[in-house]
Amino acid sequence: MGDSDLDIDGLGFGYGNASKVLDGISLKVSGPQLVSIIGPNGVGKSTLIYCINKILSPTEGTVMIQGREVRDYSVKELAKTMGFVPHATSDVFPMTVMDTVLMGRHPHSGRKITDKDVQEAYSILKTLEIEKFAMRQFDELSAGQHQKVVLARGLAQKPKILLLDEPTSNLDIKHQMDVTRILKELSERDGMTVIMISHDLNIASRYSDYIVMMYDKKIFRIGKPEEVITEENIRHVYKVESKVITDDGRPYVILRDPQFRPGPLDDNSFCSGRCEGYMPKYLLIG
Repeated sequence: MGDSDLDIDGLGFGYGNASKVLDGISLKVSGPQLVSIIGPNGVGKSTLIYCINKILSPTEGTVMIQGREVRDYSVKELAKTMGFVPHATSDVFPMTVMDTVLMGRHPHSGRKITDKDVQEAYSILKTLEIEKFAMRQFDELSAGQHQKVVLARGLAQKPKILLLDEPTSNLDIKHQMDVTRILKELSERDGMTVIMISHDLNIASRYSDYIVMMYDKKIFRIGKPEEVITEENIRHVYKVESKVITDDGRPYVILRDPQFRPGPLDDNSFCSGRCEGYMPKYLLIG
């Protein structure tokens, strides 16, 4: 196939004299697919993304983008090849949603925005079901709408590789599923490599082609969802008990808490009898 779209070899990163945040990361990703990076907090997921897109400079190893070291790319060159959607942004743009999304077209169009750029931006807003906000001020949106606009800006770049740091963190469950499904569909339609950090094992399992599970500064497992999302791996990495079942060919995780024993609730616990017919006798959690 030739050079991988992304080829990481022996990547390490640390802050000054502090202990390493990443140690010996090697990973190759080629072609249109959705890859999810999972793992508990503090294992280096975001740091890995930042090393890939040149926000951070690795202290060891190399990151190759389409056969060329990422450090050799100019900012503009990299923006034409790779898009990035952060976990959260403090940006408060005094501009409309449309103008915010059009910022993603600058690597291709420069300062002159064409009718084609506007059509591209509107198409992306429509795909994400936020076209009705096109002329709203970006800083007037809710957290979930804000996150979708930032995602739209990343998609507007039309990158070969799209990196996302928890892109659905501010969204409810329906919109988490919608956005992840759209990312999967766009990877296939546009030939794009999508790499996203996710904390939702079930959504990652449902839509990902491959999963990278990180633990203790390293890659613990790489493979298809059914190869990575297992009770044994979850116990080792997350330190929790679970039951993994298979539905429609994909693994799904049911978390267990052996220390928690749900019991009966008084019928009047929440609504003093006013909710009769609507409140279950028992609330089962876990």
